[in-house]
Amino acid sequence: MTIISTADELFDGDLCIDLRRTLGIPLYLKCEGFNFTGSIKIRAAVSMVSAGIQQGLITRDSTIVESSSGNLGVALSVVAAARSLRFVCVTDPKCNPATVKLMCALGTRVVVAETPDAAGSHLSARKELVRELCRRNAGYVWLNQYENPANWIAHYETTAPLIAKQFPELHVLFVGTGTGGTLTGCSRYFRENRPDVRVVAVDTVGSVNFGMPAGPRHLPGVGAGERMPLLDAAPVHDLVQVPEQDTVRTCRCLARQGFLLGGSTGTVVSGAARWLARHDPAGTRTSVAVSADTGERYLDTVYDDSWVRRTYGALAGLDALDPPEWLAPPDGPDGLDRLDGLGEPTEDGGDRP
Repeated sequence: MTIISTADELFDGDLCIDLRRTLGIPLYLKCEGFNFTGSIKIRAAVSMVSAGIQQGLITRDSTIVESSSGNLGVALSVVAAARSLRFVCVTDPKCNPATVKLMCALGTRVVVAETPDAAGSHLSARKELVRELCRRNAGYVWLNQYENPANWIAHYETTAPLIAKQFPELHVLFVGTGTGGTLTGCSRYFRENRPDVRVVAVDTVGSVNFGMPAGPRHLPGVGAGERMPLLDAAPVHDLVQVPEQDTVRTCRCLARQGFLLGGSTGTVVSGAARWLARHDPAGTRTSVAVSADTGERYLDTVYDDSWVRRTYGALAGLDALDPPEWLAPPDGPDGLDRLDGLGEPTEDGGDRP
């Protein structure tokens, strides 16, 4: 039995789903959404707030402010409420309505950056609004998840060691890429402690995180309109990019089996399936993917037929029960292994050209 006193004490990352029966994929899905924040972001939120308090940056008179498209905003709302702190979340129109309501219910003040910057970036507009709020209000403290080392340290100290303990025979780890906190923490941990483990980054088509062309993106959680600084310290082996249409299809397929999971999970599972079909067709490796959140906050987007049609047009396979064909690798290299210059890991963990 787990007994807690405050809502920010519960992480609960012990649950994993074996996707061999559900989707026919030799993959374990590590579920990080079963806590009071509903996502893996509880780890980064607790880490950044705790670091700020220890460094004397956050006091009882402070107001925390952060830019977030959703999950971190909710996580910080929970942490702030649990610690009697004030929190202002700066978000944008892509944030799910349910997420905005949830943050407000937790006592957070939500500010929406309605207009993107001249280049069309909502992220840049959110960050500029945060800076403006800090200039205008004494006592405002920007945690800056995009550059705060406490973001990735949270996963170096908690997420990755737990995965290593749960899966001592781990060969491949798939991690979605947003701010890069989870990816950087996990990749650094395994490079230093289990260099035989291959870490594969999964990103969405249209994200510029790995130098790929910018494009339209509609779902929060994975991808970025500008490269995230934390990724400079992320030693990953491979990259898979997934179109958002496949994210929606994969989420819907999982839901038909009773697993209502978030958009980033659909992206990571789709990317992992493609990678495994090409690199481990016999299913002999132990492979794990990180599921960042559950699906309730996506009922108005990923799981809403009208929204999907408006956003992507008609998509085949939305009601499929069987493992869909888009989980197989495409003909040719498209979508797979797009990090040029990365080689096979050697026995000592180095990269073989």
